Amino acid sequence: MWLIDSSIGRKLIMSISGVFLVLFLIFHSLMNFTVILSPETYNLICEILGANWYAIVGTLLLAGGFVVHILYATYLTILNLRARGRNRYAISDKQEGVSWASQNMYVLGIIIVGFLLMHMYHFWYKMQFAELTGIQTGMFDPHDGAAYVSELFSNWIYCVIYIVWLIALWFHLTHGVWSSLHTLGLNNKTWMPRVKVIGNIVSTLVVLLFMAVPVYYLFANLICC
Repeated sequence: MWLIDSSIGRKLIMSISGVFLVLFLIFHSLMNFTVILSPETYNLICEILGANWYAIVGTLLLAGGFVVHILYATYLTILNLRARGRNRYAISDKQEGVSWASQNMYVLGIIIVGFLLMHMYHFWYKMQFAELTGIQTGMFDPHDGAAYVSELFSNWIYCVIYIVWLIALWFHLTHGVWSSLHTLGLNNKTWMPRVKVIGNIVSTLVVLLFMAVPVYYLFANLICC
């Protein structure tokens, strides 16, 4: 099959699934940021995206996108290691023009997936899953997500873990966004510098919006104490 056998086809799948996930991150970061501005608005958004058929469909599509992206990333990494053979153990100078993020995309991806599993346990399992099944999965009201966010981020250890994850996400996105756009055709001399700038701007904005939440509650708890 061309999409699997061809290197261009594999990169195309990685790019399309990557763009899909970036769009989700943009929406999710904006949604999370509202918990600082208005807990009531955040709870309203959670209610709209809660136990509804479109939320279930969206969750399944998102899960499918993540699975495809992760499996293809693993597959491409294995192919790359096989192609390099014994040379992968050789010490070589860093290639000029190759960023640190591009050389460590898979490792960064593993860090992101590890945190994602914890994030889904805390938020999807204890909120949306609880609404869908009616099973109490935590000691809080699943309809009051803002209160749960406040309680969760009152733990400074979780705040620090969250911020470390966001740093890994930033490095992953800065390379991933421009690489996806490059694969999708924006790769000439005129657009290449612009694409890199766009990738850096999008990645930074998404990460800052996400990071604002733990930083806000971290400082709020420090002031209160």
